[in-house]
Amino acid sequence: MPVSRPEPQEPRVIAHLDLDCFYVQVEQRRNPALRGQPTAVVQYNDWKGGGLIAVSYEARKFGVKRSMRGDDAKNVCPGINLVQVPVSRDKADLNVYRSAGSEVVAILSTKGKCERASIDEVYLDLTDAAKEMLLESPPELSESIIEEATKSNILDLLSDASDREEDVKTWLCRADADYQDKLLACGAIIVAQLRVKVLEETQFTCSAGIAHNKMLAKLVSGMHKPAQQTVVPSSSVQDFLASLPVKKMKQLGGKLGSSLQDDLGVETVGDLLGFTEEKLQEYYGVNTGTWLWKTARGLSGEEVEDRLLPKSHGCGKTFPGPKSLKNNSSVKSWLDKLSEELSERIQSDLSCNKRVAQTLTLHARASKENECNSLKKFPSKSCPLRYGTGKIQEDAMKLFESGLHDFWGSRNTGWSITSLSVTASKIFDIPSGTNSILRYIKSPSSSATSAILDSSSTPELTFSDNKLHRTPVHEEHCEPSSKKEDCENSNLAKQCSAIEERHVSKKLPRVQGSGSILKFLSQSQSACHEKRNFDGLICSNQGRASTSGASDAEQHGKNDSNTAEGRSAGSTWMLNVEDIDPAVVGELPLEIQREIQGWIRPSKQTSTKKRGSTISSYFSPSRR
Repeated sequence: MPVSRPEPQEPRVIAHLDLDCFYVQVEQRRNPALRGQPTAVVQYNDWKGGGLIAVSYEARKFGVKRSMRGDDAKNVCPGINLVQVPVSRDKADLNVYRSAGSEVVAILSTKGKCERASIDEVYLDLTDAAKEMLLESPPELSESIIEEATKSNILDLLSDASDREEDVKTWLCRADADYQDKLLACGAIIVAQLRVKVLEETQFTCSAGIAHNKMLAKLVSGMHKPAQQTVVPSSSVQDFLASLPVKKMKQLGGKLGSSLQDDLGVETVGDLLGFTEEKLQEYYGVNTGTWLWKTARGLSGEEVEDRLLPKSHGCGKTFPGPKSLKNNSSVKSWLDKLSEELSERIQSDLSCNKRVAQTLTLHARASKENECNSLKKFPSKSCPLRYGTGKIQEDAMKLFESGLHDFWGSRNTGWSITSLSVTASKIFDIPSGTNSILRYIKSPSSSATSAILDSSSTPELTFSDNKLHRTPVHEEHCEPSSKKEDCENSNLAKQCSAIEERHVSKKLPRVQGSGSILKFLSQSQSACHEKRNFDGLICSNQGRASTSGASDAEQHGKNDSNTAEGRSAGSTWMLNVEDIDPAVVGELPLEIQREIQGWIRPSKQTSTKKRGSTISSYFSPSRR
C-alpha cells in the first residue's frame, strides 16, 4: 500500500523525461533508411509474426497498436517495416537498447540528481540548477531564450496557435511571477537545453514533464508527444487533476483504485476532494489514507533517487499456450539459459561498476491441468546469490523445485509453466579501496606478480548478517627470498610479513568481518612465539629469535616441489598447490577465480588428502 512521505519545505523542480517510441528510434539510428517510414519493433516470437513492443508514430497513423501481432499490423498497414529484436539464447536480447539508454542518462545526469526509472525514462531533480540559473542569469534578464523552450506547453496558458510561442516566452520571462513559477521557468529552459543536447549527440527525441514533484511530472510528460515538454504551474494542479481518471494515477491502477471505485464511488482524482483525511484513513489506514488525501491535491514528497544504474537485473521468458513447459527437463533447459545471461550481466556490473548482487529470486507463472481458474499462484523463491554460471543454474533449479512443491505438492505431473524469470537484487556498491585476496600472497619472481599487486578490480569482501564488510589493507615491508626453491608448478614463493588479526593486539587496526582471509594470514609484530585460535584453527608463529621453524620450512620446501614457500623474517607460511580444492575456488567471484587460475599453472588435479571444513586448511603456517 502507498505510504505518505513528508513534503520538502522548499519548492523543487522535478522533470520526467521519456524517450519517444525508444526501441524504434534505436533501430532507426542503426538503419537510417527507416526514418520517416511506418516501423515497428517485434519481440522474438514466431506466432502470428511476433508481438509488437514499439510502434513509430508514422505507423500509428494507420491504426497500428502495440497490442497487435506482427501479422495483424501488416493487415492494417501493408507497408510497415517490422524489425525483430536481436536474439540470444533463443530469447530477446535487449543489450543494444540498454546501452542506448545509458547514453541518454549520461547526458541528463550532468544537470542534477538523476534517477533511471526504466530503460527509456528518467527523473531529474533540477532544483539546484534552477536556483543557480535564477540567481546568475534569470530568464527575465536574458536577451534570448532557447527556441525549444518557447515551444513548451504550459498548463492553463490560453493563447492562439499563431502567438503561442510568444506567449510562452512571456510566461517564462515574467518579472512579477512568484518564486515557484520562476523556478519552473528555469527548469523548463534547462530541460529544453538537455533535450536538444540528447538529440544532437544520440539522435533520439524525448518528451518531458516539468513540475514541483515526481507524480505531476510523470503525469504530464506524455501529454504532448513526441518531442515536446509540458510545464505544470502550481495554480493549474487542481483543475488538471479534477477530471483525471483515478486509474491513471501511479499506484491506483490496481486493487486500490478498484476499491476506490467500488467502495467510495470515486471515478476521478477530483472526486477524492469530497472525502476528509480522517474518512480516508478510516477506510484505508493512516498511511494510505493520508497519501490519498495528498494525492487528490497534487502533493507528493517522494524524492528523486540518485541512481544511474538499475536496482536489479532480471532475465525472463514467457511460454504461451502450447509452448508452456510441462516437465523438469524443459524447465531446467530454460533456467540454464536465463541463468547464463544473468551471470553475464551481474559479472559485467561487478567489473564495470564495482557492484555486487546479494539475492537470487525465481519467479514463475503456472497453471494446473483441468483447473482453468486456479487461485493458488506459483510462489516466488529467493536465496543468497552465488557468483558463477554453474552456481546460479544450480540454485535456480532448486528454487524452482521448492516453489513447485509448494504449488503442486509431491506430484510431478499435471502442471504447466507459462513464464520463468530469474532476478539478481539487493545490489550495492563495493567500498572503495578493497583489494584482491592475492594481494596478501606475493611472488618474488613471477611474471604475474605485478598484475597481482596492482589488481584492485576484484575486492576482498566478507559478509556478516547480510552486510558487506571491507577488510582494510595494512601491509608490512616484504623482503625477497635469497634462496630459490625447486618449485615446478608454483610461481608464488614470496617472503611476506603477515597481517595481525583483530583482537590480537589492541595497538593494531581492527579488521572487520567474521570471515576475512586475514584471519589465516596473521602475525604478531613483537611476540617471539605465539599461538592463536581462529575459528578452530591454531596457528603457530615463529619469532625472529627462533631458527628451527625456518630450517623446517626450508626442508619442507625441498621435499615437496609443489609447495609455495613464503618465508619472512618473522614467519614462514606454506601453501600446498595440490591442496587447493576447485570446489572452494568455484565459490569465489569470477574475477578472483581467473586470478587464481592464472596463478596456478598448469591446473592441478584435486588432491585426495582429507581436507578441513574451512578455508583455513589451505593457508596454514609451516610447522613440523
